[in-house]
Amino acid sequence: MKIKRFVAKDMRSALADVKEFLGPDAIILSNKKVAEGVEIVAAIDAEPAVPKAKVAAAQVEGITPPAKRNEPRVNLAITDEAEPADSLRALLERQMQKQGQVPDAPKAASAAPKPTLQKASQFERQNPVAATPAPQWQEISKLQQQQAELMQQQFSKMQAEMLSMRQLLQHQVSGLMWQELARREPVRALVIENLRQLGLSELVADQLACFMPEDLNTQDAWQTALELLAGQVSTTQDDILRRGGVVALVGPTGVGKTTTVAKLAAAFAKRHGTDQVALITTDCFRIGAFEQLATFGRIIGCPVKQAKDSEELSILLNQLQQRKLILIDTAGMSQRDLRLAEQLASLVHNTRVKIRSYLVLSATAQARVMQETVLQFKRLPLAGCIFTKLDECLSLGEALNIAIQHALPISYLTDGQRVPEDLQIADAQTLVDNAEQLRLAHSQPAHQWYPQEQTDALYA
Repeated sequence: MKIKRFVAKDMRSALADVKEFLGPDAIILSNKKVAEGVEIVAAIDAEPAVPKAKVAAAQVEGITPPAKRNEPRVNLAITDEAEPADSLRALLERQMQKQGQVPDAPKAASAAPKPTLQKASQFERQNPVAATPAPQWQEISKLQQQQAELMQQQFSKMQAEMLSMRQLLQHQVSGLMWQELARREPVRALVIENLRQLGLSELVADQLACFMPEDLNTQDAWQTALELLAGQVSTTQDDILRRGGVVALVGPTGVGKTTTVAKLAAAFAKRHGTDQVALITTDCFRIGAFEQLATFGRIIGCPVKQAKDSEELSILLNQLQQRKLILIDTAGMSQRDLRLAEQLASLVHNTRVKIRSYLVLSATAQARVMQETVLQFKRLPLAGCIFTKLDECLSLGEALNIAIQHALPISYLTDGQRVPEDLQIADAQTLVDNAEQLRLAHSQPAHQWYPQEQTDALYA
């Protein structure tokens, strides 16, 4: 490439000098004003240019003339919008247009498409995907999407297989650990298994077995475990009938809250007289709820009132404040019914009198159901719990497990529909003894492996 500096008095003279010395295909590299006038730095490729006839034919056929290898290729036909530097020919054309002269049409037509074709061909070589037709591009996108979905399915399948293998390994490791425990400490393993049959969770059973002394035989170890279990169960020592006050029974639907209220009221009236007890119900949802409690009140001989909101409850508590025991029967609610739970909290917290709340649970409920129920109702300050339907359950370990895990004192037990005969004061040792009797009556022997000869003889 040949580069030369030109100085003239004005721009027109400088361009004329550039055209004269370097030709019309020269490129203006820079221009600035100096003391002598205008300074222009121009350059031109020293190699011979391709004949215009060949260039025109290549443009018609869509072929760009090849450049020499390992040498830069300079495009002399530069448009005003795309290139930073203007060629001399473009400058001359603009000067002619300003003076009212129009260049020849064939010459302008041959020069105009050249940069467009060259740029398009260069863009297609650099981006072959962009030059792909629209239908082919859609097919490629669809294939890529199908491949991505297939890879996602394979990944999900592999993840599920790894999770299954992990669970299998955990099961095998836990089995091996249990076998190792049974081999090293057979008495402790037997105690844990019996506690699990009692209805306790694995965590509570293992904790109780850890507190047992060593070097005990099987019978002594089991009696020690039962004593430890009784020591973990706390009771309220007949606080409702002994202390009185304002007591509210809360709990899920169908656990026997209304019947338990009637039993407590009858037992208190038997001790202190019917004029010392009163009943209030806040159950405005269940049909016949007030009539049922009113029937019990007429039989016992005590007044029965109904409170629809916290204000009415406060008024009734002020009216009945001379009574030693006021029992409140709340609406039965599911442990997942947040609306009723909020209403119950408002009834308890918005009154001026301190109310002791007791959670009523059915001993026949599933362990997980009781667990969820206690977690939901613990938003209230619970003073204790009452277990009902003991005559219908097959094990008491689940109830004991809930009381131990949540440090919830047990107040009373009910085992029938008779009022007030089927109401017992909770005692830890009695509960454990009843749980052991139910275990012996309904427990199943552990699975045993028999030799192949005995199995063949059994099915022969």
